[in-house]
Amino acid sequence: MAEKRDYYEVLGVSKTASDDEIKKAYRKVAKKYHPDLNPGDKTAEEKFKEANEAYEVLSDSQKKARYDQFGHAGVDPNGFGGAGGGFGGGFGGFGGDMDFDLGDILGSMFGGGFGGGFGGGRRANPNAPRRGSDIQTRVTVSFEEAAKGCQRKIEVGKIVTCDSCKGSGAAAGTHAETCKQCNGSGQISVQQRTPFGVMSTVKTCPSCNGKGKVIPNPCSKCRGTGFMKQNETVEINIPAGIDDGQSMQVAGGGNKGTNGGPNGNLIIRVSVRPHPFFSRDGYDVWLDQTVTFAQAALGDTLYIPTLDGKVKFDLPAGTQPGEVFRLRSRGIQKLNQKAKGDQFVKIIVDVPRNLNSTQKDMLRKFNDSLPDKPKNNVNDGTATEDKKNFFDRVKDIFD
Repeated sequence: MAEKRDYYEVLGVSKTASDDEIKKAYRKVAKKYHPDLNPGDKTAEEKFKEANEAYEVLSDSQKKARYDQFGHAGVDPNGFGGAGGGFGGGFGGFGGDMDFDLGDILGSMFGGGFGGGFGGGRRANPNAPRRGSDIQTRVTVSFEEAAKGCQRKIEVGKIVTCDSCKGSGAAAGTHAETCKQCNGSGQISVQQRTPFGVMSTVKTCPSCNGKGKVIPNPCSKCRGTGFMKQNETVEINIPAGIDDGQSMQVAGGGNKGTNGGPNGNLIIRVSVRPHPFFSRDGYDVWLDQTVTFAQAALGDTLYIPTLDGKVKFDLPAGTQPGEVFRLRSRGIQKLNQKAKGDQFVKIIVDVPRNLNSTQKDMLRKFNDSLPDKPKNNVNDGTATEDKKNFFDRVKDIFD
């Protein structure tokens, strides 16, 4: 198997390139090797896939950081870094780009004191049902997949019930026992002598952390918590019309709740790769269509690329540079609707360069034949705007 090329080399950027520079470089490479522009070219197809892979990593700050530190191994889903390490305290390196807070789990299990806002004040009942924490991940899709919708299988890491002890926290053949210090109440009475006399206060039992039970022989797999970390493959439906940076939610797809509480949610942030030649404005699509001067002047039949394939378009004679045409309902499907946006086609007239002598003579004859040609074709700097010759007017348009 061929060794992967450096992602920065693939896009032709340096390691210090900004997000905008990476995006522009990707568009340039993707346009060069896009399958629509290179039909049947397997080499171009591979280079296009390579560019997509490179952009997916370098456009994500967390993946980029792991790649800069560990190379391809840092973002390999089958390697040590592919699971999105660095999230969530003692469970770092677990879950595909997952946001996991150990304090959320311990806080929900023991009623506070482990961060995440559980410490201090009145402690919640540690035996009450608690909702599991949300987890977050990210998925990258192509411009077309975002426009039309798609299905994706993603791997996420989450907290689930321990499959060894079934959530009891006790080793096989054992069970939790009533706490001897608090006799199962979860609280102890503490007396202190003060200048005002003996004061009695009630505190959470330090032996059982308020649970009322202790586990003499903890489960070796979950260390007595009753929970374990696990990667799961989830199939998600990405709706047509979703845009870059938007999020979608899978209810109940997050970490396991405690004491019978509901699971948290799975939050999926969508990243859309830029397209080589389409750009998006809401639900509308924009395309720059280059034509020759002759096509613009005489009109021509064009085949315009759209998200639904190429469509026939009759370019009117006399089309001006920068003129925009609307292709109705050729844009992006609106979220949760059947209606679509439009596609706008901006005409770019390609002014020829490096003409040979024959071509120059033909253009001069054409220029001389224009009815509104000024008497003096030489612009000596005194010509007003309406007296400039044909070539001056074209230049002004493009300046």
